[in-house]
Amino acid sequence: MQILKIDPPNDKQRQMLLAKTKHVGFGGARGGGKSWAVRAKAKLLALRYPGIKILIVRRSYPELVNNHITILRAELQGIARYNDKEKVLRFQPGLGQQATGNRQQGTNGERCAPLQKDRKGTGTRGTDSSASLGMTGSSIHFMYCAKDGDLDRLQGVEYDVIFLDEATQLSEFQMKSITACLRGANSFPKRVYYTCNPGGQGHAYIKRIFLDRRYEAGEDPADYSFIRSLVTDNRVLMEAQPDYIRQLQALPEKLRRAWLEGDWDIFEGQFFEDLRLLPDPAACARAGLSQEEARAQGRWTHVIPARAPAPGWKLYRSFDWGYSRPYSCAWWAVDFDGRLYRILELYGCTENPNEGLRQTPDEVFRRIRELEDSHPWLRGRHIEGVADPAIWDESGGESIAETGERYKVYFSPGDHKRIPGWMQCHYRLRFDGEGLPMMYVYDSCKAFLRTVPGLVYDPLRPEDLDSDGEDHAADEWRYMCMARPITPKAEPSETPKALRWGNPLG
Repeated sequence: MQILKIDPPNDKQRQMLLAKTKHVGFGGARGGGKSWAVRAKAKLLALRYPGIKILIVRRSYPELVNNHITILRAELQGIARYNDKEKVLRFQPGLGQQATGNRQQGTNGERCAPLQKDRKGTGTRGTDSSASLGMTGSSIHFMYCAKDGDLDRLQGVEYDVIFLDEATQLSEFQMKSITACLRGANSFPKRVYYTCNPGGQGHAYIKRIFLDRRYEAGEDPADYSFIRSLVTDNRVLMEAQPDYIRQLQALPEKLRRAWLEGDWDIFEGQFFEDLRLLPDPAACARAGLSQEEARAQGRWTHVIPARAPAPGWKLYRSFDWGYSRPYSCAWWAVDFDGRLYRILELYGCTENPNEGLRQTPDEVFRRIRELEDSHPWLRGRHIEGVADPAIWDESGGESIAETGERYKVYFSPGDHKRIPGWMQCHYRLRFDGEGLPMMYVYDSCKAFLRTVPGLVYDPLRPEDLDSDGEDHAADEWRYMCMARPITPKAEPSETPKALRWGNPLG
């Protein structure tokens, strides 16, 4: 009889193994025991549900081999056979085996050790720490996703449980494409596990659904749970490698905050690390304010509640064209101090991230015209427009800009210089000594808030933004900033000042 031993999990791993929601996030920092939890849960599911199909995904094939395939092949020798061509471990039907481990009642009858089969073949509670089980055809499949083209291998396939290991290394589009394969006409649990650290191209998406819990249409908050696990929760690693935590403590501040402390508000590689969606808690504490009070005053944050701009403020429109990729159009108000407010936006995206609506210029400008004729903040107002100079290209006939003019939507060519433009964006984000920036975003501008925080540096041009990301809202923001350039302010002092002129939003 084969014996499979599963060591007892730590408390955070146990919470992950017992989680009941459809989408389970686990981790948040380096060294939290995430890969062990993935392998343990996959083995338990395969043993508990004969015939279940499980998928484990990593960014690259070497990561799959080193973190999962090699280890699982050794642990499951004589129990499951690995097919290297198909990248699958198949549990052999009819083999009796014994598993020992920590018996904890889990979800849908799952436990941290396989259950003993009764006469009807269903799971029953065991009375000791081991149980025997006959296995019938469960399988653990492995997939890497280094680029969108790797998703082609998923056409027509179904999985009951999916593990996205190091999920933030995948894009939102890749994650959603993979999890779309979560289906099957059976009684097996349907669940997705996301192990993750701060950083990577999927950072903003994972942060939104698990940390910020900001959900969009079709997303049920009850389907999502997150178990935060730090290196200090991993007692096995702490005992085996006690100097590991000192290695994390010695990292540069941004990496230390992300990898040791699990700080999701900043990560290495984040292009707009100075963009604050919530007030900076350290600055609030120094000023003797709660985060709620600071947000109400618009201090140490760039996101404020939507409200009508003052009648005397100038209005602008910024535009970045897109067809197969999203187009982005935003409306800005400029107050008497020259401060920008992103008050409205129109973002041409499908339900899939970075996928355009494929609308013609006529369709796009018709929507813009209708919005400017009907919205109370825009109706009857003079609006100056700035756009990507590429829309004046006449090589294919009437230019996109000329189409806009037929709808009385006018633009001036934006300054397309990337590095100076990004610097203007950073200048706008900088806080003064009172915690006031030179730019705000209304909390109703969902496209900006979804896409801009997760943009990362270009790996080949470290001073530039990686244009492979969903950068369309950022591009038209850049054109807007270059249309109203400002001089950078001095760095604020460590001690925040009280507001000299009261609340600028009041």
